[in-house]
Amino acid sequence: MVKQIFGKETDLGAFSVRRVLPHRDVRSVGPFVFFDHMGPADFQPGQGIDVAPHPHIGLATVTYIFEGTIRHHDSLGSLLEIKPGDLNWMHAGRGITHSERETDAVRNSAHKLDGLQLWVAVPEEDEESDPEFFHVAKDDLPIIEDAGLHMRLIAGEAFGKTAPVPVKSKLFYLDVHMDEGAQLLLPGENQEAALYVVSGTLRIDGTAYAPQSFIYVAPEEIPDIVAQSDCRVMLLGGLSVGYRHLWWNFVSSSKERIDQAKADWAAGNFPQIDGEDDIIPLPGRSTG
Repeated sequence: MVKQIFGKETDLGAFSVRRVLPHRDVRSVGPFVFFDHMGPADFQPGQGIDVAPHPHIGLATVTYIFEGTIRHHDSLGSLLEIKPGDLNWMHAGRGITHSERETDAVRNSAHKLDGLQLWVAVPEEDEESDPEFFHVAKDDLPIIEDAGLHMRLIAGEAFGKTAPVPVKSKLFYLDVHMDEGAQLLLPGENQEAALYVVSGTLRIDGTAYAPQSFIYVAPEEIPDIVAQSDCRVMLLGGLSVGYRHLWWNFVSSSKERIDQAKADWAAGNFPQIDGEDDIIPLPGRSTG
């Protein structure tokens, strides 16, 4: 099965977010249970990203920027700017708090933002592990070149390469630039996969897909993937870690564990971020 799904766009005022996963037709792709495209947005001075401290459990957030920067700050003490092409991987485990903002210099100038945030569900035995944070600069991520393909391996294993961040399950995540006419094979056998077109036109089994198309590929499929024009595609997938419940920023194999996380955040029992006192309160309903 090869299936296209469409993200739901949410206008946040100064910019929009397109949420692709979870979707009613494709809840997850391998261990990837959440896919947000932030922007593209043009900010005027005084505008920008300003996401106050909020919690996570049972997942890893994977942030990857095309244009602009985001300042990451978490309860482990990690504080840095995510720049285009860098990998920002935050393993929440039993619980972590982080904020996503911009530096004063960026916020006080006209600037752009365009990027992705994905969530990776972790195996059940790792859901209560210690939180961890990893940041890998663009130039330290493996590069793969092959017949009109120019690929950066962001996470996991693909095409004989392994990305630096230790992951908890079988997965791959790549930034793929394809010259016109280049063909792409999917990495790994019997793994779910998806392609997200960032720019250009991609043709899969004869059907053309424009930017912001998200195409799911079932494990048994071997599709014909060709660049109709020069294009940029995000390629992701892997093996499922099993069904997961999602509520707000919480992911778990157990509904009871999510209920406990709700109570812990409401009671102030999550780890805090030094120097940041504002928080996002517990919402009254699920967000996905």
